[in-house]
Amino acid sequence: MNKGYTWRISLILVFIIGSFVYLTPTLVDTLPSWWSGLLPKDKIHLGLDLQGGTHLVMEVETQKAVEGSLDLIATDLEDSLTSQNLRFKRIGKVGSDKVQLTLYDRGSADTAQKLVKKKYPDLEILPVFDEGGFVNMQLRINEKEAQVRKDRAVAQALETIRNRIDQFGVSEPVIQREGINNIVVQLPGIKDPKRAIDLIGKTARLEFKLVDENVNAATATASSLPEDDELLFEKKTDPATGAVSEIPLVVKKKAMITGDLLTDAQIRIDSQYNQPYVAIEFNSTGARLFDQVTAANVGKRFAIVLDSNIYSAPVIRERISGGSAQISGSFTEKDAADLAIVLRAGSLPAPVKILQNVTVGPSLGKDSIQKGLTAGLIGVALVVIFMGIYYKLSGMVANLGMVLNILYLMGALSALGATLTLPGIAAIVLLVGMSVDSNVLIFERIREELKLGKTPHAALDAGYDKAFLTIMDSHVTALITAAVLFQFGTGPVKGFAVSLSLGIIINLFTSLLATKVLFDAFLDRVHVKRLSI
Repeated sequence: MNKGYTWRISLILVFIIGSFVYLTPTLVDTLPSWWSGLLPKDKIHLGLDLQGGTHLVMEVETQKAVEGSLDLIATDLEDSLTSQNLRFKRIGKVGSDKVQLTLYDRGSADTAQKLVKKKYPDLEILPVFDEGGFVNMQLRINEKEAQVRKDRAVAQALETIRNRIDQFGVSEPVIQREGINNIVVQLPGIKDPKRAIDLIGKTARLEFKLVDENVNAATATASSLPEDDELLFEKKTDPATGAVSEIPLVVKKKAMITGDLLTDAQIRIDSQYNQPYVAIEFNSTGARLFDQVTAANVGKRFAIVLDSNIYSAPVIRERISGGSAQISGSFTEKDAADLAIVLRAGSLPAPVKILQNVTVGPSLGKDSIQKGLTAGLIGVALVVIFMGIYYKLSGMVANLGMVLNILYLMGALSALGATLTLPGIAAIVLLVGMSVDSNVLIFERIREELKLGKTPHAALDAGYDKAFLTIMDSHVTALITAAVLFQFGTGPVKGFAVSLSLGIIINLFTSLLATKVLFDAFLDRVHVKRLSI
């Protein structure tokens, strides 16, 4: 065998074997036990339009993010004024867009005003006014800054939702921004859509707050509480009966520590009671604060609050150093696992509201696959017939290259873990035409060379050489288009771009190398006076 193409034949065979290996899990329902440990076992992923799943349109309540920013500003100003020994009566949010500082005199107001201008230059300071013997100063976020915070909230919510879904284990989800405040989430093949929706939409605002033991929670009402307290409830589940009861607790509004300071959260099983709990780890700042707070409040109860619900309120027995803590409560192992997921992924900057929830049944996917395969088979059959009639035996070589093209493409999709969508099937059908189109260019060049009186081998070499640049140019421009579609497209468009990009690269290999090898191998073994083209 000619050493010039031995390596090329070997390469083609290696790709064929590799494609079959990666496609086997998709083609065979039950794999032997030895296969799973040694060879790939992942099937080709199917998109939402092929296997069914859940389609969600969610709205981020961005105004809540602005209000949350005001709470943080109020807390920060409180700490700043305290550190400068500046007396004040109260600092808190007023309405949905302002923070009010209530001070004892004008001098304090002037000092606070200078501090605010230096620390928060983007805040608008409203005219100072007297009321009830106190001096009041109000701060407001201007429209431009408010919009920046809203945009940031949507971007952060997008990333948080993506992190949660990744940890939930959904294969090839689609998560993208739509419009100003909306996020689209597609979950192909999801088996428990309700649990997924609950997990995605949970705000997961984790706070550690001190319990106010001086107020009787049993008789407390929202109107009778001190200004810096709030009434929350701790849910308890009776393990024997499953009955859920709510225990009222009065806690301080100000959070001593928040979930933003967490670095990890893992589910654990209590060896004494065999109950699941969530072990959490703080970063260096959180560990320092947790150490200080527990040291200063030994003997007091510390409520662990998630989304305004108390999970547990243990008594601080001793100072806790090292940055580790645990959240225990009456929840199942699944509940504990979900809690760990949302804590690891981080809290949403604002609540999300589900505007649209559509479940796509797998029957629609099967129908789409069947129609797509039928269209593909018809397209392949017509191309095979045309090439066989018009280019004779050379046309059959092109058909063989087309089969290799499809085999390699499906193997590559499986190996890369790409998602096959209905537009992706359309791209495969399109590539059937592209694969023979390259060979048509080559064959027409070969015909021109044969008319000049060249031998079959010389005409073959000249035809491939002269068509090379034309084929490269067309494929590179098509690849650039596919890359743009992938970068800026969404959902189904990306599925189309993935299949198209892989197909273009593979088609270059089969049209310029694989079919040439077939011709060379045949002409070297058989003395041919005239090509069947």
